[in-house]
Amino acid sequence: MCTSITLKHGDTYFGRNLDLEYHFGERVVVTPRNYCFRFRKNEAVYKEHLAIIGMATVVDDYPLYAEAANEKGVYVAGLYFPGNAWYTDEIKPDMDNITPFELIPWLLSYSSSLQDVRELLSRINLINVPFSDKMPLAGLHWHIADKESSIVLESTKDGLKVYDDPAGVLTNNPPFDFHMQNLRQYMNLSPRQPEDTFSGGLGLKPFGVGMGAIGIPGDNSPASRFIKAAFNRNNAVCDDGEDACVAEFFHILDSVVSVKGTVITAEGKYDITTYSSCINGDKGIYYYKTYENCRINAVDMHKEDLDSEGLKVYELDKKLDIRYMN
Repeated sequence: MCTSITLKHGDTYFGRNLDLEYHFGERVVVTPRNYCFRFRKNEAVYKEHLAIIGMATVVDDYPLYAEAANEKGVYVAGLYFPGNAWYTDEIKPDMDNITPFELIPWLLSYSSSLQDVRELLSRINLINVPFSDKMPLAGLHWHIADKESSIVLESTKDGLKVYDDPAGVLTNNPPFDFHMQNLRQYMNLSPRQPEDTFSGGLGLKPFGVGMGAIGIPGDNSPASRFIKAAFNRNNAVCDDGEDACVAEFFHILDSVVSVKGTVITAEGKYDITTYSSCINGDKGIYYYKTYENCRINAVDMHKEDLDSEGLKVYELDKKLDIRYMN
């Protein structure tokens, strides 16, 4: 369970809730331009790529990103897509054979826009090669965006599909085309007070604010989170300034968080929003907060040496930070 959104107000912001029943060793990781990326089925060694920042677990000095953005403001997030995701076993010599765990660095290393992403995707072959025997591939689909728009990438048995995403939102199953069709069932929702269309003679009036959105789903299912996140994202009003935009972004994500105890997996574990993130795509700043600590923390990629070769890793601050006023 995850929710990814984009937001444009002056600068462009990307980010997501990552909902899991466990932690996966996640850290904020900056990959500088001269870090050597080696891809499993590609003999070339890639240096002098774009710098990247995002949330990842680092295994054998390799950043396994859950979501990230590069210094040009291109964003990619992988979201759980079980049962529908499918990767081929066939290696195609005339295409770029990339594993799903390599997709985020592959796209972000060389893309300055969605146009560049689309060109790379036109020759990609997503192959069924895990990182290791102990780390099998997850079934994923991907939310990809730049400063102007966003798309969704899905690899199923029907082939590789790229969808335009005017809603600026992605959750999980079902496939993305269902979510866009499902939005049509909620066309009547409004942030404004409703008018009485029930009957002309009863004189009905709203008895509280917010009644224009009666019917918006509030459960934690992917379809419901898509509707609520899309409604809030596409009606949100940001004040000017970085702090206001970041706060508004997290408010949108907060509306679809998974609270411990409200979602219990088939194995009897609690699914929670382990962290929420917001990336300023123009400034290269990665903001995050965790389930344990709701204070917003930030890492600015441009305060690092982006021409270096080694990864820069920041441990997450999970200790609750309360400011006492007296």
